[in-house]
Amino acid sequence: MGSSVISPEDVLETLMNDGTIDAIRLKIINQLKANEELKNNTITMVEQSKVLNTPGAERQTKRELFDALRRELETPVLEKASKSVWEIILDNDGLGKEISETVEKVFCRLSGRDPPLFPMPNGDTQQPEKEKDNMENETEKYIDREESLGSSSKKRNYSEMNMHGAGEVANSTPDPPTAPEESDPLPS
Repeated sequence: MGSSVISPEDVLETLMNDGTIDAIRLKIINQLKANEELKNNTITMVEQSKVLNTPGAERQTKRELFDALRRELETPVLEKASKSVWEIILDNDGLGKEISETVEKVFCRLSGRDPPLFPMPNGDTQQPEKEKDNMENETEKYIDREESLGSSSKKRNYSEMNMHGAGEVANSTPDPPTAPEESDPLPS
């Protein structure tokens, strides 16, 4: 078993099939729900909304208000949520550490290797500062790039991601997770 090459797709498929991805997604969602700063920021954005503070807004239907509010605030709210998700994922002491360890365990199990693959020198479990700074810089570059290109809420499924090539996985930053689409909670 140790002689076969294990691809990132193999690890991802295993994580998807055993429910790990869903469990991580749920943990991220729960952490976002508990993020008071994100909640307060969103509330402030809604309270300061041009749509709600325009004369005549009270005569619009709930559906009209909701649609206009979505057009006005969807991008900035999702950008802030995306940034919060990346902070959670890259947190070396919390869920980010758990994700890294889980991926490493699955890779080791599939390849027949013993974890840890990359032990820290002197038993130090903290990521070196230079590497941490590089990750933060890459995240900031990604967020800046997304802001300059405009936000897109299109979801890509696994087969679409595969069509872009496996080499892209190692050479680019991943797309931020998108919020699940929900049916419109407000009646018209």
